[in-house]
Amino acid sequence: MQKNLVPIHIDGGTLEGGGQLVRNAVAFAALLLKPINVSDIRNKRKPGGLKPQHTTDSSHNKYRETTGLKLVEQICDATTEGIQKGSMEITFIPQKLKIGQYIADTATAGSIALLLQITLPCLLFASPHESEQTTSYLTLKGGTNAAAAPQIDYTEHVFLPFLHSQFGIDIHLEVQRRGYWPKGGGDVSVIIPSIPDTIPAINLTTRGPVVSVRGKSFVAGGLPLNIAELMAQFAKSSLVAYGIDKNIIDIEVFKDEEAIGSGSGIVLWAHTAGGCILGGSAVGAKGTNATITGRRAGEELVRNLSNEACVDEYLQDQIIIFMALAKGTSRVSIGPVTTHTKLDSDLVSREADKRNFSIRGGTRNKALHLIL
Repeated sequence: MQKNLVPIHIDGGTLEGGGQLVRNAVAFAALLLKPINVSDIRNKRKPGGLKPQHTTDSSHNKYRETTGLKLVEQICDATTEGIQKGSMEITFIPQKLKIGQYIADTATAGSIALLLQITLPCLLFASPHESEQTTSYLTLKGGTNAAAAPQIDYTEHVFLPFLHSQFGIDIHLEVQRRGYWPKGGGDVSVIIPSIPDTIPAINLTTRGPVVSVRGKSFVAGGLPLNIAELMAQFAKSSLVAYGIDKNIIDIEVFKDEEAIGSGSGIVLWAHTAGGCILGGSAVGAKGTNATITGRRAGEELVRNLSNEACVDEYLQDQIIIFMALAKGTSRVSIGPVTTHTKLDSDLVSREADKRNFSIRGGTRNKALHLIL
């Protein structure tokens, strides 16, 4: 990268001003080899600035452990300023992305799925460092099932299968151990092959009818199995009430004896005739009846199926970075535009300079078309 490039300025307080903007801005910068400066980070939150899980860094294991922004800094040998707890401004100057073996440990119940979101695209487009190695190996430690982030089961059964079916990207993910709030302790292994060239543009605009619904309903620690059974039962009831044939719904119910801490959750995913995958999920909480948790997961999937969108509200945000990197113009039918969708589209325009981004059409119960 040319040293004299002026960093692109990103207002970290845009819209909701959360961590999503910082994560994606840094990922784009690393992928495009463009320096960035992000100011007013999380200025609408109290306290503002970077949280500890963005910046934790230690080196007592075989491979350097790091989380969030520090992990991407390591992957691309970036020069950085301000990556520390409470920082309201950072500068990130990336170099070449490197294939390798990396460990990221939040040391808390920080989301493993969010760690994967920021690192996956970077490692897909990384290059060999000192050998002919073509595959990166990630060990991610922290929380697997948290309320304010994608559950790892959503990543495994919705996000990664979508990347495989639409972009031809084959990622292997294995949950070694689940970890829950507040201790975390979850352990996930990910194998990421590098992409030698580019990924293809996609055209996903016809969903078709639902052909199957699968799911996982689970408990861990001191919680009884009947909580998972109730969540599955009431999730299924919500889907049947929407009009889905009960005979195509299959929700696995289990208790995880190996997890760290106590917790519960349910993740559902629907496959359609048009090759689409849409999800719905909920995490159990103290004081919340399992019937309510199950119903929330079912209703979330129903909401995502209530228009003609080919992706759910969370997937549409996560795939924008891949659409921006694809060769050619991609078209995907999406549901209502979320704050994260707006943020990511702005980053595409600013960093990737991909000005053909547009969202068109859409009426009541009709999908919008995301074109990038």
